[in-house]
Amino acid sequence: MSITHDPRLALIPGPVHDRLTAQSRKLGWYGWAGYAAPSVLDSVEFEYFAMRNQAALFDVSPMHKYRIRGPQADAMLNRMMCRDIGKIREGRVGYTIWCDEEGFLIDDGTLFHLGADDWRLCCQEPMLAWLQDAAWGFDVAIEDESHAVAGLSLQGPTSFAVLEAAGLGQPDQKPFDLRRVEDDLMISRTGFTGDLGYELWTPWAQAGALWDRLWAAGAHLGLRAIGYEAMNIARIEAGFVTAGVDFQPIHGTERLHRGLTPFEMSMDWLVDFDKGHFNGRRALLAKRRSPRSRLLKVDVEGFKPARDALVYHNRRREVGHVTSAVWSPTAKRNIALAHVATPYADRVPGNLWAEIYTAEEGRWDRRMARLTPLKTAFFRPDRARATPPARH
Repeated sequence: MSITHDPRLALIPGPVHDRLTAQSRKLGWYGWAGYAAPSVLDSVEFEYFAMRNQAALFDVSPMHKYRIRGPQADAMLNRMMCRDIGKIREGRVGYTIWCDEEGFLIDDGTLFHLGADDWRLCCQEPMLAWLQDAAWGFDVAIEDESHAVAGLSLQGPTSFAVLEAAGLGQPDQKPFDLRRVEDDLMISRTGFTGDLGYELWTPWAQAGALWDRLWAAGAHLGLRAIGYEAMNIARIEAGFVTAGVDFQPIHGTERLHRGLTPFEMSMDWLVDFDKGHFNGRRALLAKRRSPRSRLLKVDVEGFKPARDALVYHNRRREVGHVTSAVWSPTAKRNIALAHVATPYADRVPGNLWAEIYTAEEGRWDRRMARLTPLKTAFFRPDRARATPPARH
């Protein structure tokens, strides 16, 4: 298909760019995989609270999407992924990670089991070359569907009500279920907000019509289009990580030792040593008992976000840094994700402190804020898992 560029943006317009432009009062755009994507359309506050209290629509079409199919598709993916993909049944979606031969994280993504020997991988980083390398010797075909398949993320407590009003609601669809509801439309109960939500997948040329259908259905249910800044607050509240922010994909590093293992990302649960050989297994076996650091969810004292703050043990020794931080409007707490050196990540929580700098009336103010590690997500509502979902 032909892709045209908007000369004003020097970026590729996505499949619903005209709908987003019509609602963009802020004119806040950024580049996402070469596409023009909204950072803010109206205001971060309005968009965030629409997502948490009503429903929000976010274009995820710029994600990289790859189709993997063939008689040995299952074997090839299990050889590439750290988790056992055999446990992802047909009609289900699984979160997954994959590593290089030294056990360093390449990327994370969602793996859709479309049918027998038929999968789709959605991820943040371009991965075609790596998939082709991983497929060497296997009877599989790899197809880049990034410009052929569009995705719309519908998130929030009234998201199911919007789907139902659009004639697309299926009350028995469980979290991580994938359903083909029409010939050219699949809906997965997935998202990046930790809330009740769905992602709708359709051919690129039909995304505009799908957007209009949802928009009309959500007219009386508080549906609002949102940009990345509001979505980013929600993903931090859910404790989700972002490539290039909370970890540097190993293929994008320029300095030695900047890669991270799954254990240093606190992703131990995504590594299955019992399934047999997979890429990086030998290195991970050697590294699993001695991770250099851990990614922690932490409660931050006070109300000043600890964005980019250094982390200290007992206020003196530098032991890590904050990767993502925000004041959570829903949890009403100051939250962050932080990499902390292993000996200190497991010690008394009161010994960890963030050095926060804030600009106030033309001067920089420095303060030390106590960090309290947490085991669970900052925001994890029951409605996200309820089946059938509430209509609110």
